[in-house]
Amino acid sequence: MDVTPGGDLPVLGRPPAESFARDDVDSAALYRKLQWRLLPFLFACYVAAYLDRVNIGYAQLHMRAELGFNDAVYGLAAGLFFVSYFLCEVPSNFVLQRVGARRTLARILILWGLASSATMFITGPHSFYALRLILGAFEAGLAPGVMYYLTLWYPNRRRAEMTAIFLSGSMLAGVIGAPVSGLILEGMQGVLGLRGWQWMFLLEGMPAVLLGLVALRILVDKPQDAPWLTSSEKTFLLAEIDRDANLAAGGHAFGAAFRDLRIYVLALAYFTLVCGLYAITFWMPVMMQAAGVQGAAAIGLWSVIPYAVGGIGMVWLSRRSDRRQERRWHYAVCVGVGACALIGASLAGANLPVVLALLSVATATLFGAMPIFYGIPMAYLPERSAAGGLALINCLGLTGGFVSPFLLGWIRNATGSLTPGLWFMTGLMLTGIVVLLLATRRPFTRLTPHPATSGLAFGPEAGR
Repeated sequence: MDVTPGGDLPVLGRPPAESFARDDVDSAALYRKLQWRLLPFLFACYVAAYLDRVNIGYAQLHMRAELGFNDAVYGLAAGLFFVSYFLCEVPSNFVLQRVGARRTLARILILWGLASSATMFITGPHSFYALRLILGAFEAGLAPGVMYYLTLWYPNRRRAEMTAIFLSGSMLAGVIGAPVSGLILEGMQGVLGLRGWQWMFLLEGMPAVLLGLVALRILVDKPQDAPWLTSSEKTFLLAEIDRDANLAAGGHAFGAAFRDLRIYVLALAYFTLVCGLYAITFWMPVMMQAAGVQGAAAIGLWSVIPYAVGGIGMVWLSRRSDRRQERRWHYAVCVGVGACALIGASLAGANLPVVLALLSVATATLFGAMPIFYGIPMAYLPERSAAGGLALINCLGLTGGFVSPFLLGWIRNATGSLTPGLWFMTGLMLTGIVVLLLATRRPFTRLTPHPATSGLAFGPEAGR
C-alpha cells in the first residue's frame, strides 16, 4: 500500500507522483502533450458556444425590420437564453458525472447546434422566445462541464492557466464572429430564397454539430482511458490528482455554501459585472450603427477592433493581477473604467473613432475583470463552503445575462435611446464595486487550495 507524499491517506496501487516525475515521466512534456490534445478542441467548443449565444446581436439588425420585432422583443429573447441555461446547468453536470464527459459534451454540442440552426425558421416573437429557451437548455453545462473535465486531467496548480485559455474563446468568438456574421447577413441575402439572417443561424450552428461528432471520436473521459498516454504517464497524473483530493478531503459541503452570506454578496457583485458584459455583447452592433456605421458587414468588421483589444487586455490584466497577487483593486479599477467607457461610448454619438476607442476600453476592462473576479471568492470563503460557493456564485451571477438585455431592450423601446439603460447598467456596476470592496475587507486565509476551484485560487494573499 502506497501513500501520497505529504499526505496520510492511502492510495492503493499508485506510487508517489514525485517518483514518476524523477524516474519515468518528464512532467513538462506530459503537460504539453495534454495541452495540445485537449485544449484546442475545448477552446473551439467555447468559441462556437459563445458565437451561437450572441450572434442574434448582429441578426437583429435585419430581423427587426423583416419580422417586425421591437427592442423589447429582442431584449427579452436575448435574455431568455439565460433562464433555461440557469435552470439546466446543475442537472447537466449531474448527468456528466454519471455518463462521462465524452458523451455529455457531444450531446450538448449536437443539440445546441441544431437548436441554433433551427432559429432560421422563426416567424414571430413566440417562436423566437421558444428557440432561445431551447438553446439555453441545450447549451447549459458546457462551461462548468469543461471545468470539471479539466479537474480529471490537471492538478490544482495547473488548472488556472488551462481555464483562462478555455474562457478566452469568448474574445476569439467576437473577433471571428463579428465580421463573419456581418458578411453572411449581407452576402447571403436572397440565396436559395432565404434571408441573410436565416443563413447566418444555419451556417453558424452547424460547426457545433460537427464538433459534437468529433467529440465522440477524440475525447476520452479520464486519463485511464487515453490510448495516447503511457502507463507511467497515467499513473503519474492519477497520483497528482489524488494528492489534491487528499489534501482537500472533507471540503465538499454544498449545504455550507447555501448558508454562507458572503457567497450571496459576492454573487451580487458578479451579477453586476455580467450585466455590463452582456450590455456590450448584445448591444455593440446598435452602438456601432448609432456611430454612423451602415450595413451589417461594415458593423461586423468594425466590431473586430473592440474584441481584439479586449482579448489582449484580458490576458494582460490577468497576468498583471497574478504577478502582483492582488485582486480586489484590479477588479474595482477594471469595472469602474469599463462602466465609464461604456456610457461614454453611448454619449459619443456619431463620432466613430471615439466610440471605437471607448468600446475597446470597455471590452478589455470588463472582460478582463472576469478572470480576476474568480480569484477573489477562493481567498474569502472557508474551505467547507468553497466547492459549492463558486458554483452558486456563477449560477446567481449569470442571471445578469437575462436582466441586462431585457432591461436595455425595454428601456430603449420606451425611450428611443440606449443611453438611459446604459446609465442604469453603469450605476449597477459601480454599486457592485462598492459591495465587493466592503465584503472583502477582511480576507479569510486558507493555505490549502480546494480542487473544486479549478486552480483559480492563488494562495493566502489572493484577494488582497
